[in-house]
Amino acid sequence: MIIGRPGNPRPGGRVVPHVTHELVAALRPLLTAEAFAEARASGTESADLEQAVWLRLLERLDADDPPVDPPGWLRRAVRSEARRSRRTSRHERPYDTEPAADTDADPAHLALAAAHRRALRDAVRRLPGRCPGLMEALLSPNDLTYREIAGELGMSQGSLGPERSRCLGCLRRLLTPEVAAREGRG
Repeated sequence: MIIGRPGNPRPGGRVVPHVTHELVAALRPLLTAEAFAEARASGTESADLEQAVWLRLLERLDADDPPVDPPGWLRRAVRSEARRSRRTSRHERPYDTEPAADTDADPAHLALAAAHRRALRDAVRRLPGRCPGLMEALLSPNDLTYREIAGELGMSQGSLGPERSRCLGCLRRLLTPEVAAREGRG
């Protein structure tokens, strides 16, 4: 199979493969079949495998490194992409995008969560110094940035991190006796 011919220079001086379209057209049925065969075993969509292999092929052609045996290279590339997909899917964890679980709609659960929020807010109000204002800003539903919090509290943005750590330590010490007293032992 002829991969390219001299001529058709690119702006960078390299030669554009003349038969790229013909190569893609010739390999399309083979790639579709190979990707379909490997997709189920890798747990991915065959179209995703196809796209990854086309990208690999175009990168090779762009680097003026066309495969010597395009069908053989294509089979190896599909298997390689399927292995990569299996490896990465083992480490990926989906975000919890489902609606709230049934326990969240339970009135007892809602009442308990509200009581915990009230206890936290009460503990925050008992903190010393600037901690109540800082913690209220951090707990704000407006999701303020450090810059906005610093401007609101009249502090430097660089001092927010250490101050936040100090306030969280105070809050932890304040809540520890309350949490320990509520837990049943035995």
